[in-house]
Order: sequence, then C-alpha cells, then structure tokens
Amino acid sequence: MQATATVLVYSDDANTREQVRMAVGRRPAADVPPVEYLECATLPAVLSALEQGGIDVCVLDGESVPAGGMGVCRQIKDEIFNCPPVLVLIGRPQDAWLATWSRADAAVPHPVDPVDLAAALAGLLRHRLSLDA
Repeated sequence: MQATATVLVYSDDANTREQVRMAVGRRPAADVPPVEYLECATLPAVLSALEQGGIDVCVLDGESVPAGGMGVCRQIKDEIFNCPPVLVLIGRPQDAWLATWSRADAAVPHPVDPVDLAAALAGLLRHRLSLDA
C-alpha cells in the first residue's frame, strides 16, 4: 500500500472544501492509505495540478462558479490522459443524471454526509490503487 493518497478538492467555496476535508478526515477507510488534500478554487488550478500528476482522486463541487464541477469533470475526462477517478458533489439527488453525463465515477449530494462521502471516496481510492498495483 502506498504511503499516502492525494485527493484534489475543487470548489470556489472555501467552506465546501473544508466540509469535504472534515467529513472524510485523514483516512476514509482502514484499508486505504491516509489522504493528503490539494485544494483548488479555479479551473486553471485544477488543470495545472492534474497535468503535474500525482492525483489519486478528484472531488469536484458541482455547484462551483463559473466552472461547475460536472463540466470540469467532463473536460478532464476528455483531456487528461489516465484521468483519476472523479467524485462529484451534486446539489440535489435529482441531479444524478447530470453526474452520469459528466462521466463522474461517483456522486454524493449536498449537504455532505460524512459516511456517504467517506465510503464513496474510499471506493474510488481502492479502485485507483488496484489499477496502479
């Protein structure tokens, strides 16, 4: 198992980024490595981080402005070679179809439920780390 996993958290709202960090904590599940967070508030910062590599999972806020997380997800799935798995935070459970359109690997509704978010993130980390093994 690798020492740590890097989770990119994108939202224009610092409170949303903090909610994600606090909900997941240092380790989303016992069988995945501890996580380090890379916070991004803009699309250019997300693209730059992904181009540099080393990101294991992305958590994108679907309600961000001006670039919403679902549009960002679709863009990075098209443009980033070996794009890491993406979890999208959706505004309403009814928006799950938009998350599917965006090619997100998982979706969790706002407000963030710590158990659901940690479970979804741990599942994506397990998948990503099994591919890298």
